[in-house]
Amino acid sequence: MLQAGILGLPNVGKSTLFNALTKTRKAEAANYPFCTIDPNVGVVQVPDTRLEPLAKLVNTSSLIPAAIEMVDIAGLVAGASKGEGLGNKFLANVREVDALVHVVRCFEDEDIIHNMGRVDPVADAEIIMTELILADADSVNSQHQKTQKKARGNDKDAATSVALLERLIPHLDEGKPANLLPMDEEEKERLKTFHLLSSKPMLYACNLKEDEIADPTSNERFVAFQEWAASQQDAACCAISAKMEEELSELADDEALEYLDAMGVQDSGVTSLIQGTYELLGLASFLTAGEMEARAWTFRKGMTAPQCAGVIHTDFEKKFIKAEVVSYDDLIATGSMSAARDAGKLRLEGKEYVFADGDVVLFKCNA
Repeated sequence: MLQAGILGLPNVGKSTLFNALTKTRKAEAANYPFCTIDPNVGVVQVPDTRLEPLAKLVNTSSLIPAAIEMVDIAGLVAGASKGEGLGNKFLANVREVDALVHVVRCFEDEDIIHNMGRVDPVADAEIIMTELILADADSVNSQHQKTQKKARGNDKDAATSVALLERLIPHLDEGKPANLLPMDEEEKERLKTFHLLSSKPMLYACNLKEDEIADPTSNERFVAFQEWAASQQDAACCAISAKMEEELSELADDEALEYLDAMGVQDSGVTSLIQGTYELLGLASFLTAGEMEARAWTFRKGMTAPQCAGVIHTDFEKKFIKAEVVSYDDLIATGSMSAARDAGKLRLEGKEYVFADGDVVLFKCNA
């Protein structure tokens, strides 16, 4: 299962957000730096409004959504790339995850200490990104030296890597993250083999006050940060109130809806954040439905029908014959698989078919 790491400076709401995302109290959300020393890992269900209507079609009450793992990484501080705070450990934890959810604080609260003594989300984000870039600069220089030796031995693959590393060195030295280096698709795939921190896809979670969620643009820091993230990091932002999300996670579904209505919002913010993280990881869901359950299965975008069959069971990939596929929208519009077939919406797809998000499928495999 792919992992997304929640990171940021100390006391920005990382552990509070983690608690809400996982609906557990596993992470210790205390009001002091380094309260989360070892990463906390939790499985997060991906909200999917398609499952309930799908379940009604097949008359089942069992709904199983897709899931991802979220990792609560302890707060990074300036100098982490040189071992400050618990820098080396934290950077190693960041290196192990597949994507980053960077929490920045956009609210004032005298009762919650800010590690830098002021609330400035852009400055906070720059501190973290600088540490990731500095760590990457050391890594790229080290990899460049090692790969050069192979390239001198007429290793063509190594020579191609050296060329990309030599473009990365001045880019990182200018304080720019690796993912913003102009690259073609082949170079982007090669970049992944370098395991650089600043090459990981990132989503910013902007932590607001509870009464600001109904209209995030009322928070000037959020507006300014959103513009900075888009122009300087090519990254998206999601407005959340970690405290409100934590309170919501402790309520029953009907109580949570009443609370959201009282706050003047239709969505808790966590739904958008989880779905945004799912997208950030390059994931999508295909759906199955039967008497036992309606279920969302996670696949990497670009996977073929046999590969998706293997998500359910490895034998299905080996013994794959065909897949009966209908889009969720077409299935709901027609009302049943048989009706979708009669309407010409149900397709029989072979081994080359690339799955799309929302495909409802029945696999046909050899016995």
